[in-house]
Amino acid sequence: MSSGLVLIDKPQGWTSHDIVAKLRGIAGTRRVGHAGTLDPMATGLLLLGVNAGTKLLTFLVGEGKTYEATIRLGASTITDDAEGDMVAQAEPSKVRAITADQVEAALDDLRGDIMQVPSSVSAIKVDGERAYAKVRGGDEVKLAARPIKVTKFEITKTPHIVEAEGGVFLDFNAVIECSSGTYIRALARDLGEALRVGGHLTALRRTRIGSYRIEDAAAMQDLTRENLVITSMFDSVKDAFELRELSEQEVIDLRHGKRIAANGATSPEIAGVHEQQLIAMLEPVGTQLKSSVVFAVGSDD
Repeated sequence: MSSGLVLIDKPQGWTSHDIVAKLRGIAGTRRVGHAGTLDPMATGLLLLGVNAGTKLLTFLVGEGKTYEATIRLGASTITDDAEGDMVAQAEPSKVRAITADQVEAALDDLRGDIMQVPSSVSAIKVDGERAYAKVRGGDEVKLAARPIKVTKFEITKTPHIVEAEGGVFLDFNAVIECSSGTYIRALARDLGEALRVGGHLTALRRTRIGSYRIEDAAAMQDLTRENLVITSMFDSVKDAFELRELSEQEVIDLRHGKRIAANGATSPEIAGVHEQQLIAMLEPVGTQLKSSVVFAVGSDD
């Protein structure tokens, strides 16, 4: 079985672990992992590594991402999304009074370099236990704010009133481009708090991770061993990282744990390649490059 990446369009209701388990069966290998968890409610792009491709995931998890989201203003939930129980609901008159200009003004404070408190039901560990597990066990969890960057938060469908579940809400669609570690449901929560009506996420779809896009992903429901496409190790990195072409001697040196000359390469993460084969992931140290991971001979096979 080949090594590399598989791009999956995750359906709603599946966990990221469900996708990994399914792909293990299809690919016939236990060596499958994923980069960038998606909640069961969310759909969209999930990157999976197969065999030696699992070693690439560490370098991909920090890539920027793009999402399409539907945000509902007028109610807060315990999970900051539609999966959780409603904990507060605004008066209909307050929701109806919100204008599109007010929403846009509040969004402006959620763009750029900001500090975000992650959702309390995130997978972040608190005292060795996942935050979501502590919340579901009845504990109150307060997570520390951390820096994120939102490069785009743009309304794509004008805010409109929706009457549902005995309440009045203001829904709108948005596209969000952000750094790794950004919680989109926390953005919905913070927007609702800024407008003093509460807010949560009702739909989420991830469309990009770094240079990988949803258009190139396979539908999980249709995937079989016969139509499984594993992007080769070289093709997996050629558009995602700065490439450093290696000589035959440099390949030998890297396989023996030696450093090589940077030759102008400056990116934090560099793919060392030779004759369209991925040899190693490299990082600069002064005027040299050292290997973060060296791939075995034939790892593209």
